[in-house]
Amino acid sequence: MSLKLMYITNHPVIADIAQKAGVDILFVDMEYMGKDVRQHGLNTVKNHHTFHDIKAMKDVIVSCKNKKSELMVRVNPIHKDSEYEINTAIEMGADIIMLPMWKTIQEIQTFIQIIRNKAKVFLLLETKEAVKIIDDVISLSGIDAIHIGLNDLHLAYKNYFMFEPLANGLVDFLAKKIQSQKIDFGFGGIARIGEGIIPAEKILAEHVRLDSKMVILSRSFCDLNHFIDIDLDSIQERFVKGVDSIRKKEKEFMMLDDTYLIQNHNEIKTLVEKVVQRKRI
Repeated sequence: MSLKLMYITNHPVIADIAQKAGVDILFVDMEYMGKDVRQHGLNTVKNHHTFHDIKAMKDVIVSCKNKKSELMVRVNPIHKDSEYEINTAIEMGADIIMLPMWKTIQEIQTFIQIIRNKAKVFLLLETKEAVKIIDDVISLSGIDAIHIGLNDLHLAYKNYFMFEPLANGLVDFLAKKIQSQKIDFGFGGIARIGEGIIPAEKILAEHVRLDSKMVILSRSFCDLNHFIDIDLDSIQERFVKGVDSIRKKEKEFMMLDDTYLIQNHNEIKTLVEKVVQRKRI
C-alpha cells in the first residue's frame, strides 16, 4: 500500500489541485489552543481553520469526478466544548478526526466515545506523557491510526532539531509498539524530493524502512507565499511533479533490500548530529 499523503489547506482551489495530483487526505487544521505558547518564536505554521473551511473542503471532494481524497480535521485537545467541536466537524463532512496533544488515557477514551464510529479516529502523538503510556493506548479499541508529530515531540524532549526523534530511536520504538497492535502509523512531514535540511528522499526511505502508512506534505512542498504572482497552472505543475516524484522514489525504495535502508538510517543519524552540533553553538 502506498504511503498516504496529507496536505493542510483551507483553500478550495488549492485543495482541488492537490486532490487531482494524488493527495490522499485533505487536512483542515482547527487546532489553536496552546499552540502559540509551546511554539513561541518558532517558524511554524499556526492555522486556525473553521467549520466553514471543513464544509468548503468537503464540497471540493464531493465535486471531484475522479479520485476522491478523504477529509481529516485536527480539532483542539480535549476541552469543555470538545463534544460540540467534534460533532460539528463530522456534520460538516469530516471523514477523519485527529486529536492532538493528548497526555492521558481518559482523554483518548473521551475522544473515541464522542466520535462513536461516526468518523475514523486518528491520534497525534506529540507529548512525553503520550510516549510513557503508549502500551495502554494501543490496547484500546477504536483507534484507526497514530501519527507521530515530530515538531512538538522534539520540543517536549528539548531536542535541538525536529528529526532527532527519528535519529535517536524514539520513532523506531513507537513504530514497533503501534504496529504490534495492527494500528497504522505515520510520522512527520516531507518536503519535495531533493529539498529539505535532511533531503526528502532520505526521510522517505525511513518511511519505507519503518512501514509507515502516512506523511504530511510540508509547508515547503508548496508554500503559497511564494506563489502570489504566479498562476494556478504553475501551482498545479508543482503538485503533480512533486507527488509523482515521491511515488516514484517510494516504489524504488520498496524494491531495495534492508541493507540500503539501514545504511540510509545511519546516514540520517550522522546528518542530524551535524545539524544538532551547529544549533548548539
